[in-house]
Amino acid sequence: MDSSLIIILVVLALLAVALAAYLAFRARGGAAGLADELTRLAEQLRTKEAEAETRLKALAEQQASGQLALADRLMQQERLLARTLEERLTEVSQRVGAGLDKSSKETLETMAKLQERLATIDQAQANIVKLSSQVVGLQDILSNKQARGAFGEVQLENLVSQVLPPTAYRFQAQLSNGKRADCLLDLPHPPGPIAIDAKFPLEGYHALRAATDDAGRQNAARALRQSVLVHIKDIAGRYILPGETSESALMFLPSEAVYAELHASFPDVLDESFRHRVFIVSPTTLWATLNTVRAILKDVRMREQAGLIQREVRVLLEDIGRLDARAVNLEKHFENVREDVRQLRISTNKIVGRGEKIENVRLEDENAAATGAEAPRVKAGGGP
Repeated sequence: MDSSLIIILVVLALLAVALAAYLAFRARGGAAGLADELTRLAEQLRTKEAEAETRLKALAEQQASGQLALADRLMQQERLLARTLEERLTEVSQRVGAGLDKSSKETLETMAKLQERLATIDQAQANIVKLSSQVVGLQDILSNKQARGAFGEVQLENLVSQVLPPTAYRFQAQLSNGKRADCLLDLPHPPGPIAIDAKFPLEGYHALRAATDDAGRQNAARALRQSVLVHIKDIAGRYILPGETSESALMFLPSEAVYAELHASFPDVLDESFRHRVFIVSPTTLWATLNTVRAILKDVRMREQAGLIQREVRVLLEDIGRLDARAVNLEKHFENVREDVRQLRISTNKIVGRGEKIENVRLEDENAAATGAEAPRVKAGGGP
């Protein structure tokens, strides 16, 4: 109840007292009665004033208490807001710091990669200069027959060592007849070990390419054919041993140009090589052959490890089954959590609805109290 309402009630009480005094004066019709009545009215007025002061004091205390409570709430909200702002600022500072650290790290990595690429370019330029000097040396090597043979063997070793595992080949392997193969591929029977011999008939090829007339080309072709046939027969006699090696051998030509010339212009030489079961290969075809050999070796190892693979597959299937069961349990857990959240939402909606109903009832009670408090006060004041 506010101060304005109390003042209105006091005024109404005074009016009621004055009206009562007036009626009593007229009823008694005398000055003595009027004095007594005025005295009684003065005492009632003082009583009303005391009650009004008491109510005003209680109202002031209530307002002071409300202001203190409001001040406390405002201070709590201010502290909460300050703490929230501090946390947000700390989080933003951390994010900005992390972003700057990441950016600086990426920049340093990019600079490092750039330096590595520049170093690679410098090394490539140095290699080009070195290669230009090595080309002259290669020409000197190819002009010498023994050096040319060593070059073919080195190229053969590089190809074999790049494709096959170390246990699948042997260089300069000695056979039971005392001959040494440039390379022996250790394959299980069948087909058995396969010998590879490097040959480089470069002189006949150069003579064929340098011939300017038909007679010169025929003579150069005859010399090249004879040189290759001699190599085929030597390889067949030296490196194909029944029961020890495979029924075939490989003749490695370290020049794609010579290999292409044989296939283009000397089909009879190829037929002779097939008859002696000596297959001519170039660096490209040897690479494909070695990859086939690697696949064969891998298949052999897989056969040997078939039981182990089956056991591992069985264990893997068991792990997959356990993983599937755990996934099903996890899915059930998610479904339970989803149902709990739905029930929680239902409860919160009910609480909100009940709060709204309570708020509406409280407002209606206040309106009714404000409307009905005025009439009873008038009746109470006019009763005496």
